[in-house]
Amino acid sequence: MIYLDLQKFGVMVINILFIGDVVGTTGMDMVQTWLPGLERKYNADIIIANGENAADGKGCTEKEGTQLFNLNVKVITGGNHTWDKHQSQEYLKKEARVLRPLNYPKGTYGNGFFIAETKKGKVGVLNLQGRAFMAQIDCPFRSAEWAIKRIQQETKVIFVDFHAEATAEKIAMAHFLDGQVSAIVGTHTHVQTADERIFPNGTAYLTDSGMTGPYDSVIGMKKEAAINRFIFQTPQKYVTATDENHLCGVFVKVDSETGKALHIERIILPEFEKSK
Repeated sequence: MIYLDLQKFGVMVINILFIGDVVGTTGMDMVQTWLPGLERKYNADIIIANGENAADGKGCTEKEGTQLFNLNVKVITGGNHTWDKHQSQEYLKKEARVLRPLNYPKGTYGNGFFIAETKKGKVGVLNLQGRAFMAQIDCPFRSAEWAIKRIQQETKVIFVDFHAEATAEKIAMAHFLDGQVSAIVGTHTHVQTADERIFPNGTAYLTDSGMTGPYDSVIGMKKEAAINRFIFQTPQKYVTATDENHLCGVFVKVDSETGKALHIERIILPEFEKSK
């Protein structure tokens, strides 16, 4: 693979590092272990992390938020589990850098987007949530249109965390916003996909960034409870797993002048064993 020093050609590149859904204490430990090295490796200008499961699988409280911010995370995005702990709901009221999906109904507290300052310029971070197989909240497509118009008044570099279940809804959003945002990265399913690409008008895309946390589990949940939920079709106590931990994320290079993506790369550490 050939890498060019784009700054020699007059292109100012903003390096965006995104950490996929951080789950529980083990996920937070993985961020603590791997993020400093990733920040150096990719020379990250801004780090974003999805923290909706950071507090033992349910929300992100001030404790987890402070830990992530101390690791140079600039913005923490959320999702449907943001509301699972009242402490995380209270945290939204006072910390503008901790987001919840923008398209929750009017009057819901918290911010749906944040414009962060970096040494190379401003980066807008927009958090949206899908509706297919999820709560029927406001339209994420129309909400995105509204937010992007406002963010573009300050910057063309816009990163979108689209927290959604359906692959089709995520891909539809990418086509809808192609050329209007720098990157759309999916979260929520906790399973990293291998479809990273840059759309024709310059938007980088990945259907799901994957989970940062325990993989000897069912998407972060202890296997026994998850299996029983499917067998008996009754509620089971959610308990986060602890073993076989990995960090998943995405690295995106963006032209700061045009807001168009130049490069997208999946990250998983340590890599899974392919054979034994």
